Amino acid sequence: MLKIRLARGGAKKRPYYSIVVADSHSPRDGRFIEKVGAYNPLLKKDDPNRVTLKLERIQDWMKKGAQPTDRVARFLGQAGVVEWKAGNNPTKGVPGQKAKERAEERAQREADKAAALAEAAAAPAVEEAPAAAEEAPAAEAAESTEA
Repeated sequence: MLKIRLARGGAKKRPYYSIVVADSHSPRDGRFIEKVGAYNPLLKKDDPNRVTLKLERIQDWMKKGAQPTDRVARFLGQAGVVEWKAGNNPTKGVPGQKAKERAEERAQREADKAAALAEAAAAPAVEEAPAAAEEAPAAEAAESTEA
C-alpha cells in the first residue's frame, strides 16, 4: 500500500520534513518513490514556506491509490485537496482491562489495610490489661529478691 507521509530530516532539535510517497512497509526515513512536498515546523504558522506541496503530483498519486497519513491529510485539507476532519476516539482516555484490574486490587488492599488498622485500634484496649498484669508479677518478683 502506498502512503503519502512525512520523512524526517534536519539536525538534532532542528527538524525538517519531506512529504514523500512511499510503500507503507518501508522505514520512515528510508526508501521512497517520490518527494511531493516539504514541511518546516520551525517557521511561523502563517509563513507560506512552512508547507510546500506539489498538488498535481499528490492528486495523481491519490488517483493511483496512495493514502495520506493524518498529518499530511491535514495539510491537504488546508490546501483544499481533500476534506480533513479530526478523528474522534471517545475511549482514548479510558484505562485498559489490566489497569482496571490493578486498580481494583489496589483498592482491595487499601480496604484490607484500613480494616486491619480499625481492628488494631479496637484491640489495644483489651491488650493493655494483660500487659499491666504481666508487669505486676515482675514487680513483686523484684521486691522479693531485694528482701
